[in-house]
Parts: sequence; structure tokens; C-alpha cells
Amino acid sequence: MADANHTLTTVKEFILFGITDRSDLQTPLFVIFLLVYIITVMGNLGIIILIRTDSHLHTPMYFFLSHLAFVDFCYSSVVAPKMLSNFLATTKTISYYACAAQLGCFLTFMITECFLLPVMAYDRYVAICNPLLYRTIMSQRVCIQLAAGPYTYSFCVALFHTIVTFRLSFCSAKVINHFYCDDLPLLALSCSDTSTKQILIYAFAGFNIISSLLIVLISYTFIISAILRISSAQGRYKAFSTCASHLTCITIFYGTLIFMYLQPSANHSLATDKIASVFYTIIIPMLNPLIYSLRNKEVKRALKRTMECFMVVHG
Repeated sequence: MADANHTLTTVKEFILFGITDRSDLQTPLFVIFLLVYIITVMGNLGIIILIRTDSHLHTPMYFFLSHLAFVDFCYSSVVAPKMLSNFLATTKTISYYACAAQLGCFLTFMITECFLLPVMAYDRYVAICNPLLYRTIMSQRVCIQLAAGPYTYSFCVALFHTIVTFRLSFCSAKVINHFYCDDLPLLALSCSDTSTKQILIYAFAGFNIISSLLIVLISYTFIISAILRISSAQGRYKAFSTCASHLTCITIFYGTLIFMYLQPSANHSLATDKIASVFYTIIIPMLNPLIYSLRNKEVKRALKRTMECFMVVHG
């Protein structure tokens, strides 16, 4: 690997190619993604505020949901503002250090979500399979530890990957064929040997996705088994409904990541990866609060109570 000082003397900034170079699509795409980002910000911040202010939602399940909303807000905000400005900019540059910061922050929040979803699956497992011990097992201390774990691990992994990537030499190559600084497009620019870095990417991606998904599958195997043992149809429906939103989010998130990172290298292309990236950096953070708002009765009731209080105060 090249020395970091060599990299700094050759490349001080990059140019983000963006989603497309067609000038006639820049303004329409700006409007579409601006609306998506506004919905994302309002939806995720709304979920966080609602959970914090409504005492009925002060439970472990909604504690983890507020962290999921925070992570969705953060990693969308790491990517979307720069992407939106580049739709209207003549020169789509990003400095060397800003690119490194964007990669590090994005990896931190994406990996955090990858392990926060299994934590939420474990929470549902305890709630359905051990309801009498739920409050004891999922104490405030345990919840804080389960939430802190993904943040700590993801920060360490993201820092490691960012340092390894930005110790590569990029020579005169500057145009990143993407709309944000991501590992694979950056490796395509490097004139260093990237074989070790590519192995690290797929090793960590494989471990993160497989291990976290395994926790989800084991949790839901026990959950489904417990639900099927419930005698009444109404009881089975009620138990399953508490997991429906989470299952939907899991399916969308892991489906996209598996397509992105675990497909054979022969099938990889930066064009298809770019489409997948749009989905998990922009679309999924918008969908998650909508899924939980529309499918979760407790959230809808809390929203109704909040609106009623607002109308009384300002009526």
C-alpha cells in the first residue's frame, strides 16, 4: 500500500460522477430526491420525538425503534445533501478529507443498522417467548448495552476500512463513478494493489451480513414456533402483528445488502451497484418510518394522542 503522504500530494479532491451525467435529468432528479429526503428527515425525526414524548412508548421495543430512526436519519444525511447539491452544481468536487469522512460516517451508520435490526429481533423474541420475564431480561441497562454494541463495533470497523482505503495511492485518477464516496468505486480509481482491501471488504461484509442475519433467523424461528402454539387465532394475529413491521424492514434491508455485497464478482458492475446504493441510502431510510407508522397500531395511537394534545393547546 502506498504511503498516505504520497496520496495527499497527488489527489487533494475527487469528482463525484453522480447518478447520471444527462443534463436534462439533473433538475427532475433533484426535485424527486429532495422530496424523498424531506420525507426521510420528517419521518425519522418524527418517530424519535413521538417516542421520546409519549410515555406509552417508553418500552424496549420503541427504545430500539428510536435508535433505528436515528441511524436512518444519519446515514441518509451523510449522503443526500451532497448528492442534492451536485445535481445543481457545475463542478461536482469533494475534498480528500470530506470524502474520507463521508465514507467513514456512512459505513458507521450502515453497519450499525445491520446489527440494530438483529437486536430488535432479539427483543421481539424475548417479548413473545418469555413475556413474564420480559421486563426483567430487557432492563434499561441491558437495552443500553444492546444499543451501544452496534455503534461501538461499527465505528471501529468503519475507521479501519477508511484508514486502509485512504492509504492507497490514487495517482491522477479523480472521477468517482458514484454519487458518494464508497469503497468499491474508490478502489476502481486506485493505482495501488487493491487485492488485500477487496478481500477485507468481502470478508467483513460477509461476516456482518451473515452473522446478523443468522441472529434474526434464529430469533424468528423461535418466535414463529411460539406463535403457532398460541391456541386462539386472535392471539396469533396479535403476536405476529408486533413483528410485521420489523420483518418488512429486515427483508428490504438485507435483500439489498445481499444483492450489493454477496453476489459473485463476475456479476458486479458499478451501474447496478449505484442503483442498489440509491435504494439503501435514500429509499430505505424513508420507508422505515412509513412502515412503522402505517403498520404499528401503538405508533398510530401515540400520533393521534399527540395531535389531540396539540389541537387542545393551540385550539
